[in-house]
Amino acid sequence: MGEKSKILIIGATGYVGKFIVEASIKLGHPTFAMVRESSASDPQKSEVIQNFNKLGVSIVYGDLYNHESLVNAMEQVDVVISTVGGDVVPDQVKIIAAIKEVGTVKRFLPSEFGGDVDHMTAVEPASSLFGEKVKIRRIIESEGIPYTCVVSNGFAGYFLPRLGQLNATVPPRQKAVILGDGNVKAIFVKEDDIATYTIKAVDDPRTLNKTLHMIPPANVLSFNELVSMWENKIGQTLEKTYILEEELLKNILDSPMPLKVLLAVCHAIFVNGLALNSGNDASFGVEASEMYPEVKYTTVDEYLDQFI
Repeated sequence: MGEKSKILIIGATGYVGKFIVEASIKLGHPTFAMVRESSASDPQKSEVIQNFNKLGVSIVYGDLYNHESLVNAMEQVDVVISTVGGDVVPDQVKIIAAIKEVGTVKRFLPSEFGGDVDHMTAVEPASSLFGEKVKIRRIIESEGIPYTCVVSNGFAGYFLPRLGQLNATVPPRQKAVILGDGNVKAIFVKEDDIATYTIKAVDDPRTLNKTLHMIPPANVLSFNELVSMWENKIGQTLEKTYILEEELLKNILDSPMPLKVLLAVCHAIFVNGLALNSGNDASFGVEASEMYPEVKYTTVDEYLDQFI
């Protein structure tokens, strides 16, 4: 394999970014985390930065909106990974401009970490969010920048601790609300595994200019199967309420932001079945658990044990 690439993570202190940084350093890559200087005075983010320092991560102070800082940071690395939040996705054009100027970046991984935006349909406002990611993909391609798009599907840490109950903090013990008819398959991947698969891909020629899909076989489950698995673990039968598509669409229209976005994404997953719409044609994508069988991913069944 040769020397491991030097990796820069932009959005390093964010939800996904923290996992990517830790996986990068754990897998032996010289790792650079770009953080804003203002983050040092933020109690939560300063704690994250301190942890990065302990792990041996190089902290690079910079900003997405400071072109010079982007260029300076990229001149030190081989791979750039963006984990910026949804509202900042369109501004990744600034990252692309800096990559073009530097000219030595071997791979760019844009902020994806969800469904395959090239192969799914959604209602607003999720449709516009996905559309911005599609635009970034097309710009990367048109600029001739080497890339890997990461389709990680559902975050286990977001959905499973409350079993998809939007107003809960723990899995239900009596009642469960199920979106759609409960039969549509979804995919759940633990954040640590998402990060590990992502870092495994950065130096892999098989993922160059491809989409890396994360579809761990044991973690492809319908809402009904998920609830049934939980019922078996706790030895109880839950009272189930189904919110079918017509009601869910009305709820999306009537809900404030950001709940409106969340419900629209849930509609795409649990009604439209976007997670399994993308296929896995070798011409445009590869599947992570097949590519990296040495990674012992956490199954949904194992993940739920901590909440019993």
